[in-house]
Parts: sequence; C-alpha cells; structure tokens
Amino acid sequence: MTRPKAKTVRRVPRGEKRRTELAEVAERLFLKHGFAETTMQMIASEAEASKETLYRHFSSKEALFAELISARAATVAGPQSALGRDEPPATALFELGMSLMHLMAKGEGASLFNIIIADAQRAPDLARIFYDQGPGATLKRLTAYLDSATRRGQLRCDDPRRAAKLFLGAVISHHHLHCLIGQPPVTISPVEMRKHVQAAVEMFLSHFAK
Repeated sequence: MTRPKAKTVRRVPRGEKRRTELAEVAERLFLKHGFAETTMQMIASEAEASKETLYRHFSSKEALFAELISARAATVAGPQSALGRDEPPATALFELGMSLMHLMAKGEGASLFNIIIADAQRAPDLARIFYDQGPGATLKRLTAYLDSATRRGQLRCDDPRRAAKLFLGAVISHHHLHCLIGQPPVTISPVEMRKHVQAAVEMFLSHFAK
C-alpha cells in the first residue's frame, strides 16, 4: 500500500516573519494616528523592537507604507490570482471583482484612502506611493491581462488600458464612494456582492468578448 505524500509546509524564515510583524504594527499606527503623525520610533516601540531593527527591514516610513499597499494589491491581482495565471476572462474578471469588493466590504481600502486624503499635503509623496503600489499596480496588471487575452483571441480590446479602467469602475466606483463617506451602514451581503460582480463581468464581456 502506497502511503500518501506528506504535505510540505513552508517554514517562514525568522527575518521574514519579523518584517511582517513590523508592517502589521505600522499599519495599525497609520490607521490610528495618520501617516504624518506616526514616527518610526513609535512603530519600533509598539513592536518592541529597536529602531536599528526597523531600519534594517525598511529604509524609511515611506518604504514601509509602500510595502503595505503593494501587499494589498498582490492579494487582489498578484501572481497567484486567476489574473496572474491567465485564466479565461470570465473567471479572471470575476475573481478580481470579488477580491476588490471584499477589500471594500472590510473597509481596508477606504481606511487607507482616508490616510492619503488627510496627509497628502504634509507628505506629498504619499499619494504617488499609494497610487503606484495600489490602484495603479492593479490597473497595470489588468491592462496586461486584457492585452494578453486579446492576443490569444479571447477578447477584443483595442485599448486594453481604457477597457481595464471601465471594468474597475463598474465594479467598485459606487461602493468605494459609499465606503469613503460611511454609507451604506448595512454591509453588502455575499449574495448581493456576487450578483454585482457577475453583472459587471457580463456587461464587460458583452462588449469586449470575441
């Protein structure tokens, strides 16, 4: 009788684990105090680490913030997503839409966006970092996917970047606005979320599918 192979469990290196812990502490403090009012010393103290340890992992507060935003974007449209695996358009777009909606429903996207609004004047590079590592990165990945799907003959996107903007807007613009102003007070149900995303996918494909 052949025994099933034991599942390989990836051991997280100590340095990588500590880096993640520091980033989590920084995010809590950014959300609580804002970016401008949070210092590297505050982050180090809250994480029970020395400033030297913190700077060994992150060269600056801006670099730390950039990594937080990049990690968020990777969960939405990173290499492990259906988009990154070049799944069929209906599958890839639906997964992307649901990921974005879950981000909105949890309030994380709106909270980070509020940090930008509050601190952009005092930290002018913050808005650029947020866009480049977050929404801009997702737009870039979706644009590349739509271009690739068009070349494979699955879609008909003459301007993949414009098509990507249209899809992202159809999925999140209304809900993003409501999250930013704290409305609606009732959370979106999973059923409503799926219906909304599926409608956006079907509308997109009705125009751009081959």
